[in-house]
Amino acid sequence: MALTAQTVKHIQPAEKLTKKADGGGLFLWVHPNGAKYWRWRDYLAGKEKLLAIGVYCGPTQYDEKGAPLPSTIQMGLKEAREARDAAKRLQDDGKDPSKERAEAKRLAHVSTKNSLEAVAREWHHKNLAKWVPDHATRILRRFEMDVFPHIGSEPVDALKTHHLLVVLRKVEARGSLDVAGRLQQHLVAVMRYAVQTGRISTNLALDLQGALIVPEKQHRAALPLNQLPELVDRINNYHGRLLTRAALRLTLLTFLRSSELRMARWGEIDFERGIWTIPPTREAIEGVRYSNRGTKMKTAHVVPLSRQALAVLQEIHPLTGRFELIFAGNSDVTKPMSENTINKSLRNLGYDTQADVCGHGFRTMACSALNESGLWSKDAIERAIERQMSHVERNSVRAAYIHKAEYLSERRLMMQWWADFLDAQNPHTYIEPSEFAKLRNDSAATWR
Repeated sequence: MALTAQTVKHIQPAEKLTKKADGGGLFLWVHPNGAKYWRWRDYLAGKEKLLAIGVYCGPTQYDEKGAPLPSTIQMGLKEAREARDAAKRLQDDGKDPSKERAEAKRLAHVSTKNSLEAVAREWHHKNLAKWVPDHATRILRRFEMDVFPHIGSEPVDALKTHHLLVVLRKVEARGSLDVAGRLQQHLVAVMRYAVQTGRISTNLALDLQGALIVPEKQHRAALPLNQLPELVDRINNYHGRLLTRAALRLTLLTFLRSSELRMARWGEIDFERGIWTIPPTREAIEGVRYSNRGTKMKTAHVVPLSRQALAVLQEIHPLTGRFELIFAGNSDVTKPMSENTINKSLRNLGYDTQADVCGHGFRTMACSALNESGLWSKDAIERAIERQMSHVERNSVRAAYIHKAEYLSERRLMMQWWADFLDAQNPHTYIEPSEFAKLRNDSAATWR
């Protein structure tokens, strides 16, 4: 007799596997643990074939915490009969239902594996080793917020350039131009990975070039050089915390990034050689955001220190030398000074950090002075300053000729000239870079 829905529901397990026939080769297998599975038995080319149709009620499974997982989707009697009839039709067409099902599963798996989300996550995982955790998290978060919800399920070989552009336009429309630009770069990289792994033959994301609005370059506020004497005088006469004045002076002398300066450890300073070695990463400080940051390019970075820069460090060594951090916080020496310290102190000195000068603007001022000195070529200055800012040479041919000293001698000359130039500024008289160069007749002229 054919089964009924109620019969199937109330069949109880026995000590051994029992089989309840429905007709047309369809059976319900009832296991001793209570699991019930649909099976279809038929013959193909004279051989008995048994096909797994589906699960009526599988055994309860549990996660690692012991909580029951959602049960397997039930296939009722009606659905089981429909699946049996579909298998019979395939057999009537001379096809093997089991092979057809295996192929369907394979194609479904390939489709899922080749979705944009799957490829992007695979690409992301492959690159984790070369990214710091914060950066890796930001990249994946951008995809999860702005890409996956819209086209993440689409196979990469079905995507066109305009599909990618529609997603980027949504980000652009809300005013997040920088995020849109970075997502474009990420999509190019993901699609390149798809080409490399054989999913697609052409990287259509490359055609996105020029399609987005380019955000205006943010220029850091910097003073004209003729206002340097007043700036130097105000810093030297700063009446606030001694460490804050030292941080201002050291930033002006070295124009390093705020995080590189604030998170600095005394162990990074070599007073004898006049060298500051900033590591790729630093030991994280509990409760301090980005405290593990070292250099921007994640390679050890050597910074030559002028005599004046060393003097600043020697001046504050009695204050914080017994601690790990050079610029220890005022209330907690295990944590660094605030990330707003430099710009806040500049505002206290009477400067508008948006229009007049900010900590980032010190680099612009140094470049201008070095250029106007006439002692070095523009290319030499840019090359040395880029190294001072820990930018890694991206041109592989040119990079092959960069020696381990990282232009250290050249940079040392420039940094010392810049420090001496600052010292030469009288509060009431501005000395131009070219004039100071003639007065000094510095040996740096050999680098022209």
